[in-house]
Amino acid sequence: MSVILILILASLAVAVAFLGCFVWAVKAGQYEDTCTPAMRILSEDEAVPEKGRGGGNPEGCQDARKPEACATTGPTPEQSHIT
Repeated sequence: MSVILILILASLAVAVAFLGCFVWAVKAGQYEDTCTPAMRILSEDEAVPEKGRGGGNPEGCQDARKPEACATTGPTPEQSHIT
């Protein structure tokens, strides 16, 4: 009989501990924004240039964080004779 009483008290202590953790998480704001993390994967933050297709940091380009500022619009004069 004493074993059952110990198990009941232990399970109640665990339940109270979990309830306390849940209340702490709610007060700390863990459940305030549940939509944004799931939608963040769907938004495109910045364009990433493809490797092998003019991507990377071309010579003379100072701002590597903005690839559109350094992008070329067509082949270089050396590549224009290649078909």
